[in-house]
This record gives sequence, structure tokens and C-alpha cells, in this order.
Amino acid sequence: MTVRLPDEHGRLRTYEPRTEPLAPTPGVPLVSRTVFSAAHVVADPYADTTPDSPAAVDWDATLAFRRHLWAHGLGVAEAMDTAQRGMGLDWAGAAELIRRSAAEAKAVGGRIACGVGTDQITSGTLAEVRAAYEEQLALVEESGAQAILMASRALAAAARSPDDYLEVYGHLLRQAAEPVILHWLGPMFDPALEGYWGSADLDAATGTFLEVIAAHPDKVDGVKISLLDARREVDLRRRLPHGVRCYTGDDFHYPELIAGDEQGFSHALLGIFDPLGPLAAEAVRVLDTGNTEGFRALLDPTVELSRHLFRAPTRFYKTGVVFLAWLAGHQNHFAMVGGLQSARSLPHFARAYELADGLGLFPDPKLAEERMRTLLHLYGVTP
Repeated sequence: MTVRLPDEHGRLRTYEPRTEPLAPTPGVPLVSRTVFSAAHVVADPYADTTPDSPAAVDWDATLAFRRHLWAHGLGVAEAMDTAQRGMGLDWAGAAELIRRSAAEAKAVGGRIACGVGTDQITSGTLAEVRAAYEEQLALVEESGAQAILMASRALAAAARSPDDYLEVYGHLLRQAAEPVILHWLGPMFDPALEGYWGSADLDAATGTFLEVIAAHPDKVDGVKISLLDARREVDLRRRLPHGVRCYTGDDFHYPELIAGDEQGFSHALLGIFDPLGPLAAEAVRVLDTGNTEGFRALLDPTVELSRHLFRAPTRFYKTGVVFLAWLAGHQNHFAMVGGLQSARSLPHFARAYELADGLGLFPDPKLAEERMRTLLHLYGVTP
């Protein structure tokens, strides 16, 4: 059986789906790297909502997906941009997600870290931005999860100099109960974050970022870098204080950054590890044995899929992530909070299906094929 898939030029091509998945199975805990998957949320498809109304979440399916990630030894990075934070999921929804996921993590023994931002406000003074951060930090700490201090649109708008970032982050780190992860999200993921850390010059911004860390190294577990610039990440990684981890957020260069070099390596906190979870965990277990070549052999072939999902406009990568979760059988529909399922084209979906199927990512390739055919029929593609 073959499937006719449209390409970006509107032409149909023939694709023959694979019949067997790779089928990686849960194994021993990961040792050599700390690995988080940023996880998506599953929308409630029966809720009567509009794109600008509060998100309606299918909590059972959302938590089941997190159990799937934990079962393979991955940590869950919760309420991050992969969960459509600020793109369909508001602070009220994120707060409920944090409470529920943290409780689930405690019940099953899973590792979890949760995003702390300022999305309960759209703008404000520096004092109001700081108060918004404090409210979210308190909730995450009360839930028992590790905190990830996310980049703030409101802070980007309110700050007038690098000193404003130093003041706000310094205040938050001083009061944090446990070491946090600092998250630097680039404007390719969120255009409102252009000029973060007080400068559009990335060298100057990096200097401010490192100054924040150097002033409070005991309160920084690690930093998550999402700039899609491997050279810059390696340079920053080598300048971190001893004991501060670098968590790659580079969905274009993650195999080489996790593998590392003679001077160090990156841990991982990645949105692409949502669809790649089992395969990524298996690759890291191979790396745990010291087999870097085997690790790269498993993970390098996944980069083409990741680059496809994260192609510009990068912020819409969540659509491809949820699409693959539907094809893989982790949810029974392809609907997203905020109606974001419309953010990518049919040719984009077709290529994502082809690449993921070629990697063996679908536990049931026949189910994935049937669902892909359903989508094609919906768009008017005839057999």
C-alpha cells in the first residue's frame, strides 16, 4: 500500500509507509546526561471554545503523555512554550497544569521542572513584572517541582537597560528556595523577546546573562539556551561557573551538543524530545556506556525531522509536535488549544509524517497511516 502525499509545490508523490516501528522499550535510568522533554498539552476537542478563549485541556490524555515520557526515563519540562504557553495556554491554565503534573510526578516518581513566567500580565512596571514572577515561583515551589525561570515578554517591554535584568533576576534568585534553571529563549521562538538581557547584540546579551549567573551560582542549577546557534552555546557552556549545567534547547544541533567534546557537553531540555522521547532515551543509554558513535548513529538521523518541525516561523513547531502525537496514538484527535492545528500546511504535515515514519517513531505504523489518510481526505486529496 502506498500513500499519495502533497509536496510544497502542490504536486502529489507516492510514499510507501514502513510496516515495523523501531519499538524502543523502557530501560535503566539515564546516567551521563540529565534530559528533559518539554511536553505538549492535549486539548479537549468537545469543548465549545474559540481561538482567544481560555484553553480547554483534556487532563487525562495530557497526564498520560507525561507518564509515557517518565516511563522512558526522561524528565518532563512542564508549562513551557511546547505546552503553548502564551500561544493558547494562559496563566490560569498553566497553573492548573503545573499542579496536576507535579502531583502526577510525585505519584510515579518522575522528574519534573516547571516554567515560571509573567504571563498573568501583558505589561507593567519592573515591580509588577517582579511580582508576577514571584507569584508563579511560589506556586511551582509549593507544588514540589523545580523552577525554570522563563524569559518574560513583559520584562522585555519594561526593561530599559541590562541593569534592569540584573535587578529582577537577582531578586528572584535570592529568594528561590532551590537552584533553578534559567531559560534564554531567542526571538525565533518568540519575536517579543528580541533584545532580551538588554541588548540585540548577542555578545553583549551573553555578558549580562553570565553576570546574573556569576552573582548567584549556588542558585542556578543550569541554563537552557534556545538560540539555534551551536557555536554560541558551546562558547557560553565553557564560560559557565563550575557546577552550573548547560541544557541545550537547540533543536537543530542537539546530537553534537549532547555528545560534547573534550571540554564538556550539554544536557538537554528540548521540545523535539516530545515526539522523539523513547528514541532519545535509548540513544542516551547508549551514550551512558561511552559509545558516542552509537549515540550519534541513533540521534543524527532525527535532525532532519526536527529541522522540518522547527522551520520558520519556528514558534509554530508545536503544531507539528501535536500532529505527530496524534499519529502515534497518544491522543485520539488532532485539535489544539487556541486552534493552533491550523498553523501549518498540508505539505508540512505530509513531510512530517514521512520523516517520522521513516524513523520508526510510530508504535503502530498502520494507525499512523490511517490517520494520515484521514487528514489527506479532509483536505480533498483522493486516493
